[in-house]
Amino acid sequence: MIRLIALKELRSLFAAPSTWLMLGALQFIFAWLFLVRLDAFLQVQAQLAQVANAPGATQAVAAPLFNVLALILMMLTPIFTMRLLAEERRNQTLALLLTAPISATHIVLGKFFGLLLFLALIIVSCTAMLLTLAAGTQLDLGLVLGNALGLLLLAAAYVALGLYISALTVQPMVAAVGALAALSGLWLVEISAAGSENNWQMIAPTSHFHNFNVGLLNSVDATYFLLFSIAFLLLTIRRVNNNRIYG
Repeated sequence: MIRLIALKELRSLFAAPSTWLMLGALQFIFAWLFLVRLDAFLQVQAQLAQVANAPGATQAVAAPLFNVLALILMMLTPIFTMRLLAEERRNQTLALLLTAPISATHIVLGKFFGLLLFLALIIVSCTAMLLTLAAGTQLDLGLVLGNALGLLLLAAAYVALGLYISALTVQPMVAAVGALAALSGLWLVEISAAGSENNWQMIAPTSHFHNFNVGLLNSVDATYFLLFSIAFLLLTIRRVNNNRIYG
């Protein structure tokens, strides 16, 4: 049942013209940033050749673009999560789903994995673009794949949080603004605590993605993303159960 709900969400995403518009805009922006970054790297090749242990194309081009993609996902995910539950409640289709013989866990996980699969396609397409660097230079494949894994875990955390906020309101725009405010707040916590001994930055998902971005695969970071996602998914399931009981 989780698979069926996930596929339904994925089909509904691709059926919306706005989805293709956003995907086209994202690919255009990312390709433009890629070419700008690559051109800047090529212009300093002569200077880098005289430096010992100079950064290669992976560190100078791919890693910064993965960091940019992480910020894009932070802004893009709330637009998609707002429709998962809030829009269904506003359109009164969620009531039909809740009366069906489907558990709240299946509903929440189906919607979660449907959107996560969609975001995974975005991550794969952008990663494939960066892999074209291998045609002209030595590429650190481990760093690229580590960043892709980190982005997938980051996207899962974003979807889980956005899904929970979507379950709290009837208005999709309120859900989108609320999720964006929450994610931006966590990001600002990391920025304000950066470079200090303040441990508050450890609660921000982007601070844990940073280790993936520089090639440090840490089980602590992976555990954080899993616990973060599971916690908000459990809260969402509880909220949906309450909706089923109290209407």
